[in-house]
Amino acid sequence: MTIRKATDEEPCPVARSVDLIGDRWSLLIVRDAFDGVRRFGDFQRSLGVARNILADRLRKLVDAGILEMRDASDGTAYQEYVLSTKGEGLFPIVVALRQWGELHLFARGERHSVLIDTRTRKPIPRMTPQAKDGSTLMPAFTEVRKVT
Repeated sequence: MTIRKATDEEPCPVARSVDLIGDRWSLLIVRDAFDGVRRFGDFQRSLGVARNILADRLRKLVDAGILEMRDASDGTAYQEYVLSTKGEGLFPIVVALRQWGELHLFARGERHSVLIDTRTRKPIPRMTPQAKDGSTLMPAFTEVRKVT
């Protein structure tokens, strides 16, 4: 059996990120939080996930500082889960996954949800990594400097 490095010892930012938010439920919870879902029961209805798994993922996201628990905005005794600033920083990740899925996982003309800019009511433009000069940065023009 392979023994994995502890997350805080991993020198790769991708590996650390995947360890924290890379499972299906964590990413879908973050997606739903961007869509305004705030309460445990609403997450459960949206995702169809078992209560124990949802509770575990929500706790991990809170412990990681991605979600914050707050008193319900409607004055009830409930608690709400709200994206922190750190959690809002995941927006480009969710958008990139959405756009990759739109491009590669749907047949031409197949219906799917669309992310729109609320100011223009138009779909948001395709995200691409950019070089300092604004040109599209392709994988062939990048390299990772590994920790030695």
